Amino acid sequence: MIQIPGGELELRDDRTKRKWKAAIRPFLLAPYPVTTELYAAAVSQTQDASDSGREPIVNISWEDAISFCNLLSRDAGLKECYSISEDGEHTICDWDADGYRLPTEAEWQFACKAGTAGYRYGELDAIAWYKENSGGSVHEVGQKEPNAWGLYDMLGNVWEWCWDLYDEEVYGSYRIFRGGSWAEVARGCGATCRRRSHPTFRIEDLGFRLARSGCL
Repeated sequence: MIQIPGGELELRDDRTKRKWKAAIRPFLLAPYPVTTELYAAAVSQTQDASDSGREPIVNISWEDAISFCNLLSRDAGLKECYSISEDGEHTICDWDADGYRLPTEAEWQFACKAGTAGYRYGELDAIAWYKENSGGSVHEVGQKEPNAWGLYDMLGNVWEWCWDLYDEEVYGSYRIFRGGSWAEVARGCGATCRRRSHPTFRIEDLGFRLARSGCL
């Protein structure tokens, strides 16, 4: 896990033209999205023989990602972050727990930018797999240049689920994902680009990255 410092940033929603500030406490973030190898090992699932194990896991819903975080926390002897209601309709996060969780979208954007001010932390072909250079498929993690904080594939390769609800009054339980993917055009691969979908949504270019509260 990479130590991410505290700070503050501005977020915006282009649909509503709304802007707001968020304070970031120091936290930990994985240098790569969760890989097929890690996911299969944790859930005792047989890995596809054609898969190197280093590709990001995809076709993962927000609910799948939350459950995986709790499972990994239990296996590591850490306190689970998520409490899920019996009907599965409500999830609460314990932000003081030391287990694995999804980053908030503010944490994700802050970590993606890594102190830079632009839409991207580098030249797109050098840092990301996207529609124009991916050859139509996902790639092993860590093959492109990292950002200044040592985080790989923050843009491109796979979209990444975040914790946050998008707009509960309009979209109900829809959750946010960030970062663009191997199938996304260039304009969708930027630090401030926001997408959303139902927490049961799965697709071949959507995965997730692990975070933890606190410091090393």
